[in-house]
Amino acid sequence: MTAAATDEAGRNRDRAGIAAWMLFDWAAQPFFTVITTFIFGPYLVSRMTADHAAGQAAWSYTLTVSGIIIALLSPVLGSIADAAGPRKPWIGFFAVIKILSLAALWFAAPGSSLPTALAMVVLATVAAEFSIVFNDSMMPRLVSPAEAGRVSNIAWGLGYLGGMVVLIAVVVLLAGSPESGKTLLGFDPLFGLDPAKGEDARITGPISAAWYLVFILPMFLLTPDQGRGMPIARAVRTGFFELRNTLDQLKARRGILRFLVARMIYQDGVNGLLALGGTFAAGMFAWQTVELGVYGIILNVVAIGGCLYAGRLDSRAGSKRVVVLSLACLTIATFGIVSTGPGFTLFGLVPLPTADSGGLFGTAAEKAYILYGLLVGIAFGPVQASARSYLARSVAPDEAGRYFGLYALSGRATSFAAPLSVGLITSATGSARLGMAALVVFLLVGLLILLRTPYPAHDPDPA
Repeated sequence: MTAAATDEAGRNRDRAGIAAWMLFDWAAQPFFTVITTFIFGPYLVSRMTADHAAGQAAWSYTLTVSGIIIALLSPVLGSIADAAGPRKPWIGFFAVIKILSLAALWFAAPGSSLPTALAMVVLATVAAEFSIVFNDSMMPRLVSPAEAGRVSNIAWGLGYLGGMVVLIAVVVLLAGSPESGKTLLGFDPLFGLDPAKGEDARITGPISAAWYLVFILPMFLLTPDQGRGMPIARAVRTGFFELRNTLDQLKARRGILRFLVARMIYQDGVNGLLALGGTFAAGMFAWQTVELGVYGIILNVVAIGGCLYAGRLDSRAGSKRVVVLSLACLTIATFGIVSTGPGFTLFGLVPLPTADSGGLFGTAAEKAYILYGLLVGIAFGPVQASARSYLARSVAPDEAGRYFGLYALSGRATSFAAPLSVGLITSATGSARLGMAALVVFLLVGLLILLRTPYPAHDPDPA
């Protein structure tokens, strides 16, 4: 084989490895789309509990427990992975936990044990987030800094496309109207699913598990992994030592520290909005699986376009500007969402007709809610994808594991704060609207800190 042919074969392997790495987001996203946000979470709140406010509070506390576990362990696991070397064994281990937990959600029928269902959600969420830590930490070795923003946003867009495909399948083929029992296309749900028993929502657990199992395989087969490092026992000891050193180094690396603090705060708001936005709409407008699914499809279509455009913008203007613009959009959208109710928006400053025209989203308030949701769709992909490339451009490949562990920590260290705030305010006031309003504060404070953060974050802090 000639040198040119050898180089071309190497480039093809590199491209295949990067494409397989990007497919991880395609595999992982349906869990967040149909379980956490649009189908199973709202089903659990509205059908497995008698009171919407109590259901939202229980769901918020579930996210709180998940966030605390992730915050405590992500940096440790990232540091251990840097010492041990390969990331794929860790991803495989947590994949098993995630798949089994998701499959178990099929048994979360109305009247069954709510704590058991919530425990399965916690296990699946923790396993999903830990897998993301190891997958993200592979990026600096696979992609050059110049390409990081484009690849990250395209991968995130692929994730939303995967989530949308599963969501469309659920809404069109599996979800039936509680009144007629028919799908949007007018036929009985596939597999004989009974909407009255919540089977059209419960099936999303096994579907997400099967989807994840199938589509993470290319990453295991094609994406190059880091070479083996230390034996696991020594890697654990070294990982704790390196984590302590990294935390000490953050005192000098003020740019990265400020970036992580900003993300810690604003990501609380983003996570809360994604996890609770569907349940809020389900309680306010009595949306069922079909309405929530269509709403999710609309948001995901917009999100894919947002990620594709953000990938180009990131290459030209940088990751920081993309994240700042996205946070501004999310803040405006969240304010609009919590200010909208039956017959009004902007907390009553703009009254809306209450007449229902029939069909999906028949009232003016529902249409206003969807318009605000479009802003969420445009921004919630880029705010996460460009934050990932922001950090990838700011750290060296050999320290990526521990810094992406801290990155996960920054997304989860206080992740209990936003859902806990929503839960406590909702419980205290009996108002889901007042509870959701807490998310605006998290988005705004994080945005203000980020504005004073250098880019890339390893640059000297101008402050």
